[in-house]
Amino acid sequence: MLEHGQKFTLKEAGCDMVEIPTNTATHLCLVRHGETEWNAARRIQGQIDIGLNEVGCQQARAAGVWLKGAGIVALYSSDLKRAWTTAEAIGKALGLSPVAVPAMRERRYGVFEGLTYDEARARYPDGYAAFEGRNAAYAFETGESLAEMFERVTTALKAIAAAHPGGKVVVVLHGGVLDVINRFVRGSSLEAPRDFLIPNAGINWISTVDGVWQLESWAQTDHLAPGALDELPS
Repeated sequence: MLEHGQKFTLKEAGCDMVEIPTNTATHLCLVRHGETEWNAARRIQGQIDIGLNEVGCQQARAAGVWLKGAGIVALYSSDLKRAWTTAEAIGKALGLSPVAVPAMRERRYGVFEGLTYDEARARYPDGYAAFEGRNAAYAFETGESLAEMFERVTTALKAIAAAHPGGKVVVVLHGGVLDVINRFVRGSSLEAPRDFLIPNAGINWISTVDGVWQLESWAQTDHLAPGALDELPS
């Protein structure tokens, strides 16, 4: 078991990415970080380390209370501040310390980072068209393509699941990460328009058994005050 402050690696998963056969499903609760001021302003964060606003802190605490009694055995999180603070609030409610997983960071949006969506569209019209059209090879000049992100995120997801066969685990992450995980689990194209919500602090359950993945529930917000943001483009 990793101690608080350590970072999760594939080696620590104990499997080197070999699926561990089990007849019991592993359940993963995926929680998007709480709201930030940049979410509210529709400003692209990427891997810029923005913290939660007060609404986001309240959402994080609410998620933790909601998950008490769910039988969670481990807690993982992106190491970016907005996710980590959310994970700490959840961990306080669950009596667990989060383990950092840098591979679950948000997508690197390159030259778009720090801009609002409208500013990015005006400044980089061709690039924005590729982004809006979900071109899986487009990498924002200095950023990361959807295809690259998909490989990074799904590799880490499989390792976390393999480390807890038959258990229930919480992973706190980002909107773009949730987008690719949803598509991975459902077998949907990275380039298809988004047909699901990704609200701040929304709760999403997926499961896996013997390498088969299933979406159990998505974008639960019953624990939140009305108005949780989903500011991401479709």
